[in-house]
Amino acid sequence: MPVTTEKGLLDAIRDRRSIHTVGKKSPLADHELEQILADIVKHMPSAYNSQSTRLVLLLGAAHEKFWDIVHDVMRAVVAPEQLDAVSARLGGFRGGYGTVLFFEDQAVIESFQQKFPANQDKFPVWAEHTNAMHQYAVWVVLEAYGYGASLQHYNVVEDRVKAEWKLPATWRLVAQMPFGSPENAPRDKQIQPVEERFKVFK
Repeated sequence: MPVTTEKGLLDAIRDRRSIHTVGKKSPLADHELEQILADIVKHMPSAYNSQSTRLVLLLGAAHEKFWDIVHDVMRAVVAPEQLDAVSARLGGFRGGYGTVLFFEDQAVIESFQQKFPANQDKFPVWAEHTNAMHQYAVWVVLEAYGYGASLQHYNVVEDRVKAEWKLPATWRLVAQMPFGSPENAPRDKQIQPVEERFKVFK
């Protein structure tokens, strides 16, 4: 079992922020990280128990290789005057300890669309819901253990990634979460009045 964290759930929810520059320090051993992610995958809810979300944990050289692929692809598509800024941002992710990739297995979604045709149009939406729950659970747990992380969407690299790690063709890349020791403070967050976003009736 992974080591316990002293930070409670609500504290982790409050403290979770986007950290764009992360380092190589890790408060957990690799096998502990693997167990945490496996538990999240195992216990996260999904519509009709479809379990269509897929996670890939990249560590060490694999983590760096992913961000090298992103940099290579982005260098070909961004304007030359933006390349330095993009390279610096990607370097902040590459310098981290690891990256979690989030996928949706389209074969699973399509199989449920066939089983339940009345809800055919809803299964892709529900799949996005469960993927988002996986993303948030991973993010909060990483925060609880002392990591910095952020959610990224360099999905243009999907084909290269699936070829590099021989992932199934039916997996669709949804998001990436680079993580590691937090090396920068988060920017100030403007919070809209809770009273406008939360109602209680008795």
